[in-house]
Amino acid sequence: MFVVPAGEKVSDAGNRAIIDRLVGEVSGGRQVGGVVSPFQARAVSEDGSTAYATVMYTATADDLTDATKDHLREAVDQARAAGLTVDVGGPVLAGQPEVGGLSELVGVGLAALVLLITFGSLVAAGLPLVTAVLGVGVSMLTIFTVGGVFGLSATSSTLASMLGLAVGIDYALFVVSRYREERAKGHPPQEAAGLAVGTAGSAVVFAGLTVVVALAGLAVVGIPAAGMMGVTAAGAVVIAVLVALTLVPALLGFWPDAVLARRVRTGRARKETDNAGTRWARLVLRRPVTVLLGSVVSLAVLAVPVVDLQLGMPGDETKSTATTERRAYDALADGFGPGFNGPLTIVVDAHGAGDPQAAVRTIAAKIAGTPGVVSVSPAQFNPAGDTALFTATPATAPTSEQTKDVVRLIRGERPSTALARLSWSRAPRR
Repeated sequence: MFVVPAGEKVSDAGNRAIIDRLVGEVSGGRQVGGVVSPFQARAVSEDGSTAYATVMYTATADDLTDATKDHLREAVDQARAAGLTVDVGGPVLAGQPEVGGLSELVGVGLAALVLLITFGSLVAAGLPLVTAVLGVGVSMLTIFTVGGVFGLSATSSTLASMLGLAVGIDYALFVVSRYREERAKGHPPQEAAGLAVGTAGSAVVFAGLTVVVALAGLAVVGIPAAGMMGVTAAGAVVIAVLVALTLVPALLGFWPDAVLARRVRTGRARKETDNAGTRWARLVLRRPVTVLLGSVVSLAVLAVPVVDLQLGMPGDETKSTATTERRAYDALADGFGPGFNGPLTIVVDAHGAGDPQAAVRTIAAKIAGTPGVVSVSPAQFNPAGDTALFTATPATAPTSEQTKDVVRLIRGERPSTALARLSWSRAPRR
C-alpha cells in the first residue's frame, strides 16, 4: 500500500519513480512469481492519494525464507525513507503472536493473588504457577521444534500457551491441595504424596483426557488452521498432565513442609474441619432451590452479550494499529472503500446453459445492480468456456452484517434462462 503526503498524488513524477523503483526491486527477489504495478492494474484511488501493488509469490507465506521477507522489508524501508507511507498487507510480514506477553502476565498475576489468599502460603501459591510455566515452556519448545519438521504454524502457540497455563495451574492445584489435606490428617510426606497422586491424579488424568478429546475434534472440522491449533493445544494439555503427575510430587518430596500452612508446620492446626467450604456446602443443602435459581439468573445475565455475538475468523482489521498489515488494511479501506478488503469471489458453472458466456454476463449484470455492490470485475473463463470466475466488491467491510445481506442477495441472482450454479468465498484483495 502506498499513501502519498497531503496535497500530492501517486501519479506525480517523483512519487511514481519511488513506486516503480520498489516494484522493480521486489520483482527481482527470490520466490517472487510476479509483481503487478498499481499503474498497470489501475489500482489508484479516485483522489490519487492511495495505490496498491500486488506481489505474488511462488510459495505460501509459511514457506517463504527469511531472506525473501528481508528483501521485501528492505524495499519497503527504502520507499518510506523517500517520503511515502508504505505498508504491507497479508501474512508475509505479519508478526508472530507474542508468547508470554502482557495478557499472560496479567493472568499469572491474578492467579498468584487468588492462590496466595486461598492457601495462605507463598510456596503453596507459587508451586502451581512455577510448574505450569515450566510446562508451557516445554510445550512451546516442542511446538517450535516439531513445527519445523512437520510444518506446524507458530501461530498455534497462542492457544497452546493459554490452555497450557490454565490447565497447568489447575492440575497442579489438584495435587497440591490434596497433599495438604493428607498432611493435615497426619500422614507422613511420602504417603501423603502417594495418596494425592492416587486420588487427585485420577481426576487430573480424566480432566486432561476430556480436554484433549475436545481439542482433537478441531481436526475434523475441515479447517487446517483450526486443526493445527487443536493438535498443538492438545499437546500442551498432555504435557500439563504429565507435569502434574511427575514434577509436582517430586517437588513436594524435596520440600515436604514448604506448601503447608504455618499453623500445620508448627503443630497448631485446628482439629475441627469446619471451614468456608463446608459452611458453603451446608448453605447449598439447606436452600437448594434458592441457590439453583440464583445460579440460573446469574448465568442468564452473564450470557446476555451472546445476543450480539458475531462469529468469524479474525482478519487484519482486528490487529494492533502498530502492525503494518493493519495499517495497510486501513489505508485500503480509506482509499478504495471498506469492502475492498473483502471482495466476494463468485464462480458460475454454466455448462448446462445454451450460451454459457451470455448466462455469465447476465448474472454479472444482475450482481452489479445489487444494492450494496460497488463494482464487478470482468469474468475470467476456463479453457472450456463453461465456467467463469469474477469478483464483486461490496460497499461494506468483510465482517459487516450488511455484507452478509449482500451475499444472500447475490446467491439469489440466478436467472431462469441459465442453468448456473453460484458460490462465493471471502478472498481479501492483496
